[in-house]
Amino acid sequence: MVPLTLPRKVVVLGSTGSIGLSTLSLFEESGVEVEILALTAGRNVERLIQQAVRWKPQVAVIEDETKLQQLKDGLVGTGVRAAAGATAINEAAAMGADWVMSAIVGAAGLAPTLAAARTGAVIALANKESLVCAGPALLAIAKAAGGSVIPVDSEHSAIFQVLQPDCAHRVARLILTASGGPFRTWDKAAMAAATPEQAIAHPNWSMGAKISVDSATMMNKGLEMIEASYLFGTPEDRVDVVIHPQSVIHSLVEYADGSTLAQLGVPDMRPPIACAFAWPDRLPWPAKRLDLAAYGQLTFESPDLERFPSIEIAREALRLAGAAPAAMNAANEVAVAAFLDRRIGFLDIAASVAGTLERMNSLGSLSATNNDDAVENAMMIDASARRIAAEVVAQKHRGR
Repeated sequence: MVPLTLPRKVVVLGSTGSIGLSTLSLFEESGVEVEILALTAGRNVERLIQQAVRWKPQVAVIEDETKLQQLKDGLVGTGVRAAAGATAINEAAAMGADWVMSAIVGAAGLAPTLAAARTGAVIALANKESLVCAGPALLAIAKAAGGSVIPVDSEHSAIFQVLQPDCAHRVARLILTASGGPFRTWDKAAMAAATPEQAIAHPNWSMGAKISVDSATMMNKGLEMIEASYLFGTPEDRVDVVIHPQSVIHSLVEYADGSTLAQLGVPDMRPPIACAFAWPDRLPWPAKRLDLAAYGQLTFESPDLERFPSIEIAREALRLAGAAPAAMNAANEVAVAAFLDRRIGFLDIAASVAGTLERMNSLGSLSATNNDDAVENAMMIDASARRIAAEVVAQKHRGR
């Protein structure tokens, strides 16, 4: 048997979130030998301490600087260095790992992902916003440094696995599957009254609050359409979405000859993480096997764009290009936060994003900039969109 050749030195950005937890669980269950250089977290210092004690990284970084002393106290005697702040996270990302899991949620993950890409590491990309805000720049930086970007989102991992490089020019469509989220069968009146608790109760996946709300609005599919277009060099009119409530088929690639290839698996993020970790090999581990007979049937339906307008909002942002995808992402983060804080209603999320883009477009703020610094460029767009989105959200709040 040919031995596995696996990454040895690893950094996990966002280790305390759902993807970070799944990554460390995979390492645990597979028994792979890894040297973890760094673990980073946003605010969950208790969980970061537990992880650092178990995995003994060189450094554990908490983004919330007010929790640095608590982190230091929790790591006394472990030999693990404690650090805090965005700069420290960027430094951890650039430590020279072979493999970096990029799982920080939101635009905050952009700078460390680009820092890791510049080292020539393999980037296991679970941070949607890095691609949405600066996809072409990220891919170019990784390629120039001799590294690569392997998607971890189950949909893009599926496409990555079945997209045959020699036939890439014969792709007719990329078809992203969507569970439909918790409100797939709800009417608009019920959706208008939906609570944050109902929105984050995903039927198939265990995820953080923000990404769960994105699934409920189907903005996650909009973001994934943009990601797929950038990752696989496919124009937006050849990226489609189909509702598949069972979440067994993770995405499909349709070729010009009529053949359609799909990747299947149980709803679990560890298989796509394992794929990204071992590619082009496969990592043996005690994964749950897919029992199609137990499912009985797999069903599909077209998305209702009237109830879920986020898909078309994202498609229009991709058509506009320039700053539009990054602005859309920022506006969505602001709107989702407002919904979780109960300042706006569920249907106000997509309306706030659309309103932000309309206002920025009328101001001429969505055209591409001439700034060559991808991070600075994206952050400028992000800040501008957040200011306008905050105004739009405030208007929605006053109108409730």
